[in-house]
Amino acid sequence: MEAHAVAVEARLPGYIDPGTGLFVMTAVYLADRTWCCGRGCRHCPYEEGA
Repeated sequence: MEAHAVAVEARLPGYIDPGTGLFVMTAVYLADRTWCCGRGCRHCPYEEGA
């Protein structure tokens, strides 16, 4: 969660997860899209399938 907080503070669209090495989009970036893709994003601000 620290990496997410740092990315949000820096206004980045995402960050590299230190445990997996995968790119993870921030909740702010996902909310700015205004829709849910339904793929189960880690920080999705929408209800699944919304």
